[in-house]
Amino acid sequence: MKKLLISLAIVVLGVFIADRMGGAVMGWVNQNSSDISAPKIKYLANDVSEDLLLMGTSRCNFHYVPSILKDSLGMSVYNGGIDASDNIFAHYYILNQILSHHTPKIICLEVMTNDYAKQSDPFKTVSFFAPYFGRNDRADSIFRYAGTYWPYKLSHLYRYNAKAVSNLAGLLVNRQGGEDHGYLPGPKPASFPDRLEKAETPLKVDSMKLFYLHKFINLCRKKDIQLFFMVSPSYSIASEDLYDVLKKEASKYGIPFWDYHSQGLYLDHPEYFKDGSHLWDKGARLYTSIFAHDLKEWIEKEL
Repeated sequence: MKKLLISLAIVVLGVFIADRMGGAVMGWVNQNSSDISAPKIKYLANDVSEDLLLMGTSRCNFHYVPSILKDSLGMSVYNGGIDASDNIFAHYYILNQILSHHTPKIICLEVMTNDYAKQSDPFKTVSFFAPYFGRNDRADSIFRYAGTYWPYKLSHLYRYNAKAVSNLAGLLVNRQGGEDHGYLPGPKPASFPDRLEKAETPLKVDSMKLFYLHKFINLCRKKDIQLFFMVSPSYSIASEDLYDVLKKEASKYGIPFWDYHSQGLYLDHPEYFKDGSHLWDKGARLYTSIFAHDLKEWIEKEL
């Protein structure tokens, strides 16, 4: 029995040491990778200092050109859109990491139906942020709700599981070429979308997503950050009430909301899109100029 206990202790110690050593190695990989999201998350969590931050998922990442906004508004701008970050749970996590070291003057949040609609796996991509587990209690509340808090607490190596392959590939291939303060220009596609789909309104609303949307809004208000919501163009016809849930929340808190999708911006220009949901660089630059004009006009009117 004594030998068995000693053997078990050795196995447990070995697993513990392997986990901590593996976590340290993958931590270094994560901090030095040039994959599509690791450098941006690292910058947002540690170094971002710009006055205006753009936040959201890939539609933010590929649709807003900071240099155009900077020239129009006369303030520093960073595009903090994170590819595949998916919904408000991820945005709330990143907001808390940002606010732990910097308070921007303005946050522009690109919203979408995933920010209020029921999903089969709403936490599918919050694991991207697990390398920063333990740095901010409010941010880590997302992991508690997702059910991954204790696995991340116990295992350092497991925190790097979701993006391990991508991070390792990022040591060999730099995917940040042409980056403009967080904006990654989409290349011209081989073909443009040629069929307009109908964007239908989701049938079910996720009350927990709205709860975290309120938390996002209230945190910005507490920090005296001017918050804006926007929906950039998509190559699809939006149902009339597609964004009504989000517009209602914005109205409740007095948040300006610009909906360029429902108004059909660029539906007569499929050559601006690389697919049904994303503009490529040409379309992004044209759209950013319109958004910059509207944002500047609102700011000047309110001052």
